[in-house]
Formats: sequence, structure tokens, C-alpha cells
Amino acid sequence: MSLQDFLASLDALQCDAQSAFDSADDAESFEAARVAFTGAKKGRLKDVQKQMGAVPNEEKKTAGLKLNEVKSAIQTALETAQSRLGGGDDSGVDPTFDPTLPGNRPIIGHIHPITQTINHLMEIMGRMGFEAAEGPEVEDPWHNFVALNIPEDHPARDPLDNFYLATAAAAKADRNVEGEQLLRSQTSTVQIRIMEERQPPIRIISLGRVYRPDQPDATHFPMFHQMEGLLVDKNVTMANLKTVLRVFATNYLGDDVEIRFRPSFFPFTEPSVEVDFLWDGTWIEFGGAGMIDPNVFKAVGYDPDEVSGFAFGLGVERLCMRRHGITDIRDLYSGDLRFLRQF
Repeated sequence: MSLQDFLASLDALQCDAQSAFDSADDAESFEAARVAFTGAKKGRLKDVQKQMGAVPNEEKKTAGLKLNEVKSAIQTALETAQSRLGGGDDSGVDPTFDPTLPGNRPIIGHIHPITQTINHLMEIMGRMGFEAAEGPEVEDPWHNFVALNIPEDHPARDPLDNFYLATAAAAKADRNVEGEQLLRSQTSTVQIRIMEERQPPIRIISLGRVYRPDQPDATHFPMFHQMEGLLVDKNVTMANLKTVLRVFATNYLGDDVEIRFRPSFFPFTEPSVEVDFLWDGTWIEFGGAGMIDPNVFKAVGYDPDEVSGFAFGLGVERLCMRRHGITDIRDLYSGDLRFLRQF
């Protein structure tokens, strides 16, 4: 091959390569041009290099200089196209990326232990026919106190024991002024709302946040969760209440759990009891319960001579802590992922 023919091949190669890289508008067309002109096996640059062996020896120096110029021009065109398309190295991959290194495992969240407990409680009570009901967390005195047979002079209504929303009317002696609101102190408010809307039979549980101005310590927190149950029908007795709580306790804590009632007093139930569970050899108080007071039925428009019912309330945090061996309620709200990831 003469020097002129070899140089003409180089000029054609440079022109075609420059055109191909300039016209590449996506990764696919860029990769096709790269393989066509600089491919290690079938690239045109490789083919032209092989032709240099046919150039006369005395002209090889001139041919070599031209070949280097063309190779440099093609490499520049490749890198320019690669930069324009946002690519990485000459294979279209970021040269700083090492595919042999182990990947970064993404942090996948999971359900908070309180929410896990709530879901478990809903599942257990759902098997006994109890429907989950919700209500507002900002309540009025009627639903939080009056309809629950809590008189105005009862300590539970003291402003120091509740989160009343600041209004001028709240400073008045009459705690039932129109428009007064507070953060609910119990989920019994949901039971009142349900009974106002429906006629018996009713079988519900209400789960959610409640608020009381308690000083945080190992067993108290100003915001916590309750599960309250309500069953209203004809001929409901304390035996039904104890059976429901026994079935609940054995399902949540285990078959070796025992249950006992101790006489107590709540304004909205009569008779009233404290509920204790015997678990791992220790009696633990978990909440209160009792038969619904006739005054509560009258407040929602039910005839206490026609229907009866029971209600119970349990602390969700207390159940969660007992089940998982947690000793400080504040750990549940610390936000410390080292603690929460255990559950």
C-alpha cells in the first residue's frame, strides 16, 4: 500500500469517526460508534493500524505520525461525546464506580413497637367480634366528662389534671361552657360518640392517644395509648366481661395467665373493678373495667332497663412493656433506633 492510500484511509477514518460521535444523541448510539471505531477486535482504527505493515519502510515514520494524530483526534471526539451525554469512561460507565465492591444496604424501617402492639390487640379483639373505632383527640367536656357521669367537682376534671385548650371561657367556674375544648384524657370519649350514633347491639374497641399532664418517669408519660372496649346488648353480665378479658389475656400474654377482679370505683361503671393479670408469678394491674352506669346510658339516649353492657380500659404501653420486658416507658419515645430496632 502506498503512503498516499494509507493517509487517505486515515483521513476517511477520522472524518467518519468525528461525524459518528458528533451525531450520537444517546448512550446506545454512542456505544455503537465507540465499538465501530475503537473496538478492540473489529474497530476500524484497529483495521487501519494493520494496514500500516504494507506501507514502504522508508515512509513508515510519516505514516506513524499521521496515525497517532488520527488516534488522538478520535479519542478527543469520543471523550467530547461522552461528556456531552453525561457518561463515564469509554464504556459508558462512571470510571469511579467499582461494581465489584459490596453495595450499601438501605436502611429499611419497621413498625414501632407501640403500633405493633395496637395491631396485635386489634387482631385479638377482632376475633371476638369487636370492631375498631376511632374518634377525635381534641374533645369537648360533654364527651370527655359529662356523658361519662363525671360530675363537675370530680378531681378528674381539674385543670391541673387535663390539657385544656386556652380560652377565656375556660377560666370560668362552669367547665361546660360552649366551645371549650381539651385534649382527651381517655378513649372512653369514642364509646360515647359511637353510642350517640348507633343503637345496640354494639361491640367495639377504641385505640388511640390520650393526654394527661403527668411528670415523665419510668411508668408515666404525658401522652400514652389506651385500648377501651365496649359491649352493649341485652342481658350482658360481669361473667361476659371476665370471659372477654380472660380470652384476651391468654391470647396476648400466654395460656399461663390468670385474671382477677378487685372492687374499685369509676364514675361511668357500676359495679367497677380493677383488672389484674397474674403472669410469671406476679400480679400486675393492667386497667379498670365494670358494668356501664345507667346514667351513661341515659346520656346517650339508651333505656337502662332494656340494655346492659360492660366497658374496660387497658394501657397499651403497659401491655407492650410487660410483653417485651421494657422497664422504662420513656424508651418507647426516645427515638433511639438502637432501642427500637430490637422489636
